Amino acid sequence: MNAPTRTAHHTSALVLFSGGQDSTTCLVHALARYPRVETLGFDYGQRHSVELQARTVVLQKLREQFPAWAGRLGEDHLLDLAVLGKVSETSLTRDMAFKMEASGLPNTFVPGRNLLFLTLAAALAYRRDIQVIVTGVCETDFSGYPDCRDDTMKALQVALSLGMDHRFLIDTPLMWIDKAQTWQLAHELGEDSGVEGGGNALVDLIVEHTHTCYLGDREHRHDWGYGCGQCPACELRARGWSGYRAA
Repeated sequence: MNAPTRTAHHTSALVLFSGGQDSTTCLVHALARYPRVETLGFDYGQRHSVELQARTVVLQKLREQFPAWAGRLGEDHLLDLAVLGKVSETSLTRDMAFKMEASGLPNTFVPGRNLLFLTLAAALAYRRDIQVIVTGVCETDFSGYPDCRDDTMKALQVALSLGMDHRFLIDTPLMWIDKAQTWQLAHELGEDSGVEGGGNALVDLIVEHTHTCYLGDREHRHDWGYGCGQCPACELRARGWSGYRAA
């Protein structure tokens, strides 16, 4: 559910920001669109917790390299969701190999994660008087996760708005694009940033400083960034990079 043309009502956004490629692209999308932008991350005991460190670096680099966006970038929030790791038996929260389950979903699926993330984001947005919640879920490169579907987002937008009596908009700029198009979107947003060579600068920032690898590998450097190169997240990011560079 991409946001419609911004109105006076949509003046602030809260971005679910993990420090990865997708959420960084969503953050830049929000900075280009909304006058006030805050960020929210979650520590749920994920194995790839290095992404929590990447968050602060990416925020710092964005402020340094893109002055026009720096003035819009507000407070960063980090919530402790250790309880999610305790109730989840997945390869993201346990030391186990990646595999497909009998359900047809990969064992990287953390049941209820996005539902909980968005509920807490809405509660924070309510307190901060923020109208828009931005998340990087999509149906194109989503491994079949049911909590990334457009229908799920529409249902949550209605439920959260009714339950808090606050008209939220859930903005999903990546919903219908693949990873190659996500790289391209970042380049286009960088080009419109007012910084000379901003497209390449933003792509370079995402390559160098964001983190996607499920194993938390920051030792092995590839053209598309750091990672083990073998986990599902790395394979998806690498495939998207190849498509972007070939276009």
